[in-house]
Amino acid sequence: MSAKRRSGDLFSTRWVHVFEEDTPEGAVYRPDDEHVPLSRKPRGWLEFREDGSATIFAPGPDDRPVERATTWQDTGQARRTRGANPAELEIVDHSPSRVVVKRQA
Repeated sequence: MSAKRRSGDLFSTRWVHVFEEDTPEGAVYRPDDEHVPLSRKPRGWLEFREDGSATIFAPGPDDRPVERATTWQDTGQARRTRGANPAELEIVDHSPSRVVVKRQA
């Protein structure tokens, strides 16, 4: 881990999908340097950058991660990604140990 990296900071953390903790509110992501249980199901992850760019890593057809570049914007009420096929993502909750993301159709 880089000395500049602050675990739990939205923009300097790789957020790993911990699907076991998903709720009706949305998909739960935890910092990759926290304990994330091992899983046979591939995990996706998200990275947000302060310049408005973001990367979504999702399991591909052979379970290897497929990287998709996207952007995000702060609408004043929510942070949303744009251009992330097949759906837009909205951050509905964020704390240093957890990000909850809801897919927008």
